[in-house]
Amino acid sequence: MNTQEANALARTFTALADPTRVQLVAQLAHGEASVKELSEPFDMSQQAVSRHLKVLEEVGLVSRRKAAQSRPARLEVDRLVEVLAWVDAQRRAWVDRHKRLDDHLRSLTTEPS
Repeated sequence: MNTQEANALARTFTALADPTRVQLVAQLAHGEASVKELSEPFDMSQQAVSRHLKVLEEVGLVSRRKAAQSRPARLEVDRLVEVLAWVDAQRRAWVDRHKRLDDHLRSLTTEPS
């Protein structure tokens, strides 16, 4: 992973560090929605929800299109898949390291003194 990719990943995790944004991503997993629809479960203004969407849009997790008077938002699954692939690769690496450590510790306890 090069520096640019690492920075993009860090920005994505920073965007997802906010619980409101995580909830917006979860809502958008069910399909496109307007800011009005997205703001309904929250005790915040549509303008505040729009600001959260802008952050998600900047990191590539959300896109918006012009549709008459509104700009519905939709989840960009490809970006989410990239992030999940990185997380899964890290998980596999840690599982492998843990297994090697476990094997090594077992070998120490089974060797005669």
